[in-house]
Amino acid sequence: MTEQRLADKAYAGIVEIIKADALDVGDRLPSEARLAEMFGISRTMVREALVRLASDGITEARRGAGSFVKSRPSERLMTYLPMAEMSSTLGSYEVRFVLEAEAARLAAARRSTEEMAEIQAALDRLREALLSNAPAHAEDMALHRCIAAATANPAFGLAFEALFGDIERVMRAGVDISRSRPPQVIGVMMREHEMIVEAIRVQDCDAAALAMRWHLSEGRKRLLPGEA
Repeated sequence: MTEQRLADKAYAGIVEIIKADALDVGDRLPSEARLAEMFGISRTMVREALVRLASDGITEARRGAGSFVKSRPSERLMTYLPMAEMSSTLGSYEVRFVLEAEAARLAAARRSTEEMAEIQAALDRLREALLSNAPAHAEDMALHRCIAAATANPAFGLAFEALFGDIERVMRAGVDISRSRPPQVIGVMMREHEMIVEAIRVQDCDAAALAMRWHLSEGRKRLLPGEA
């Protein structure tokens, strides 16, 4: 098994411990040494898994005290992300922060009148889907694709499609989890998309990149209980 797979195994195993042992926010996880023994892997791989879990907002490290539960993944999230795929799927956000923020920046600088109309139409379809009982992930995906296409660089579209499986899973989960919360959560999600599109419309490159990064950051938080 490759080191990447071993780290994924540790990531999934730690999430399973949080779930099976009913650990709550603030509870301490077993030590790195104990986790390595439990999973039959090196402490290095356990440490890598903990770094990724902390990046995903599930655990946090406290100097000299170990790692603690920061947020428990919801049962709804786990219906969309099988335990074995959770690490790679949530990890795709780190790539999207770089890829899609820059795509939004370039789209703002380069989009044509026709591409802006396509982006606006995709936003309108997303709004209609989000405000109905439709799944809405296809419309969400379509808007992000339109933005990538407006960069005038096909490599952005190819990179986006390479992440399709992970992006689709988190979009499905994000909409479903948001709909299980107060109605204003869907409104917040919609406003995030509107901010991106408006920045592209007025060709404010920095604002477009910032709005996209903010949207992705908030989207990742929405996957966890108690977050935005």
